[in-house]
Amino acid sequence: MRFMLLVKASPKAEAGYPAIPGLEDAMSRYNEELEAAGVRVMAEGLQPTSTGMRISFPDPGGAPVVTHGPFPHPTEQVAGFILIDVANREEAIRWAMKMPDPHGNGEGQIELRQLYVWDEETG
Repeated sequence: MRFMLLVKASPKAEAGYPAIPGLEDAMSRYNEELEAAGVRVMAEGLQPTSTGMRISFPDPGGAPVVTHGPFPHPTEQVAGFILIDVANREEAIRWAMKMPDPHGNGEGQIELRQLYVWDEETG
């Protein structure tokens, strides 16, 4: 079963503040542990929303609309993700609970979401 650990952004992360001392090492150790267990599929951090854009489709059949960042409400944005492949939901939760505070200053938040399984029958 595949799950995505979505690392939510924080005001400091969106402002481009550097990571607190020791955080990069803690995250590296966590990722190494995921790899050693054979559950990590992929992990990436995202640049702040000031470098991004949103493409929305406000009118059915109409042209898409582009909105350039930065976007409001930093804690509702995604700063990075880790994709894991585990046996069950409980294992995914255990791995999520092992992740260090992704911002290291008490602002960290992780959202755990299971991926849909698509096959010939479900589309």
